Amino acid sequence: MKLRPVLLVVLILSAFYYVTTHVGSTSAFAPWLHRAAPEVAAPASGASTAALKGPMGSFELTEADAAPAYDTEEQQNIAVYKKALPSVVNILSTAVAFDFFYGPVPQQGQGSGFILDKQGHILTNNHVIDNAQRVEVTLSDKHKYKATVVGVDKGHDLALLQINNAPDLQPATLSESTSLTVGQRVYAIGNPFGLSGTMTRGIISAIRSLRGPANSPIEDAIQTDAAVNPGNSGGPLLNSRGEVIGITTLIANNGADQSSGIGFAIPINTAKAVIADFAKYGRIRRPSLDISTLAIGPDIAEQIGLPADYGVLIQRVLPGGAAEKAGLHGGTQRAGYLGNMAVMSGGDLIIAMDGQEIANTQDLAAAMNSHKADDEVTLTIFRGRRKMDVKVKLSDATSAQGQPGQQQS
Repeated sequence: MKLRPVLLVVLILSAFYYVTTHVGSTSAFAPWLHRAAPEVAAPASGASTAALKGPMGSFELTEADAAPAYDTEEQQNIAVYKKALPSVVNILSTAVAFDFFYGPVPQQGQGSGFILDKQGHILTNNHVIDNAQRVEVTLSDKHKYKATVVGVDKGHDLALLQINNAPDLQPATLSESTSLTVGQRVYAIGNPFGLSGTMTRGIISAIRSLRGPANSPIEDAIQTDAAVNPGNSGGPLLNSRGEVIGITTLIANNGADQSSGIGFAIPINTAKAVIADFAKYGRIRRPSLDISTLAIGPDIAEQIGLPADYGVLIQRVLPGGAAEKAGLHGGTQRAGYLGNMAVMSGGDLIIAMDGQEIANTQDLAAAMNSHKADDEVTLTIFRGRRKMDVKVKLSDATSAQGQPGQQQS
């Protein structure tokens, strides 16, 4: 009687062994058994498994059957890069400094630039080649050429170079910078930290005025969050069609010599005007009113008692300049301070040029860029409460000097 439980257990175990080893794959128990065992995932669609074996064991890698197609955004990035890269150059400038014992010590700086024409003219920043004894240009195909400095505009931080005997140059396509919009996508290509052919992407963050390396005003400078680092200076800032809208020139770094997400570019229309002067006169000959001005808003207008809450107020008229010859008046008394800058009242308030409204210094700079030295323009001004038109013959800006902290036009 005691053998019955033992025989029953042996019978149950034997039946279970038979079912799992002989009947499991084909019987009604199969689905249950299959669910109980862990499943091995099949390769994803468009992928296959490759087995690798070696001393460390075997590896099963899932590989794509083919490279995926680029999406629309990627295609645009690639198109911009392919179009612009052949026009972008790297610039190596060599200057000579002297050590404590007056021994010559070569110093090198790097920057970027872009090709303007098939004759080998190249545009870059003045600070890239300033005081250089030797300038070398490397094209995108790695060929190197000695460059000659044709002309410089320190006020706008621009320099024009030329290389000779370089075949098959591909000039950059220049766009316009008058209708740029915050939020517009932009690309920067250059030589950051010596890494040639580097492209970064961002948007236009703002359009604002700032002061360049020589403390000269740069109107309508393009602010961008595209990564800009040392070595990008002089390179092109491009729109989504691969056309140049600006020349990368400054970064806001707060002491760190690298990108902080705030970079600036000189608008291409300013560069076009500089190039036109180089071509026609062999030097910079920008038009000037020979005045120092202050942009007016509602608060300042109310404080000083001006008849309009917009325009540019003449703070100072340069002796012997265009404005003085035309009879324009500068400020006569101190009305207060804007930051640490004295605000002078009593000067003429410019509100239009040739019928075009002048609401701020940017408007005045844009209007001036459409003229050249010796042109005659008509300024609409308020003198006190009296509105009047004054004709002014523009002078050559090369002899004009501005007041620190003020806008000179």
